[in-house]
Amino acid sequence: MAYTSPSRHRTAVLASALAVLGLLTACGNGGSTTSAPQKVPGTAAPATGDATNGDTSTGAAPATSTPAGDGTAGPGRTAIGTGSPPAATAPATTAGTPGTARGGSRCHTSELRATVGRNDPGAGQENFPVVLTNVSGRTCTVYGYPGAAFTDASGRQLGADPKRSPGSPASVRLTPGASAWAGLSFSNPEVSEARAATPATLIVTPPDERDPLKVRWTAGPVPVGGNASSVTVTVLRPGTGP
Repeated sequence: MAYTSPSRHRTAVLASALAVLGLLTACGNGGSTTSAPQKVPGTAAPATGDATNGDTSTGAAPATSTPAGDGTAGPGRTAIGTGSPPAATAPATTAGTPGTARGGSRCHTSELRATVGRNDPGAGQENFPVVLTNVSGRTCTVYGYPGAAFTDASGRQLGADPKRSPGSPASVRLTPGASAWAGLSFSNPEVSEARAATPATLIVTPPDERDPLKVRWTAGPVPVGGNASSVTVTVLRPGTGP
């Protein structure tokens, strides 16, 4: 067996170690590979936090939480505080009755006083103005025909209800103290030979009201039946008579 000097032996060992180290380095560099980026399932969050009022956000949750009350929609909730508030709904309106279309609301019975004006006879006819006066402190209106009926002292009605004469109703505006009148007409019983009676009271009901006003009747007999016994009433007009 040949003898090898220590120096030459150390040189050989060093060379072998370097060769092995080089081989390992080459293997490490050649065997490593770069992993492909992994795709995370789901939809990417929007780049901005803006939301339209009333819309609900969808998709994956953003990386950072959204502070409450900033108007941005988070996952599964609706954005608040953005956009314009809902427009106010205008109250519905309804058409008024002819008596309230102009000049204030309808006059009520408690706001009126009824009187009977002086007779204006002609050609066998008796013609009386029935006057309604506003005794309240406000302006109100009357429209159309008043109700009327004759009664005796016990309150029993005498004859039929008056018939309405043809006319064109119009709203009459009554300021405090102002009046409107309607004509009450009938044939003189002595001329028409109708059955007659002398009323104690004329009952007057303002238009569209239920409660009547009472006026003491002092104008004598009225027709209550038989021939030419009809009593007529006209529409209300401004003033106290013709």
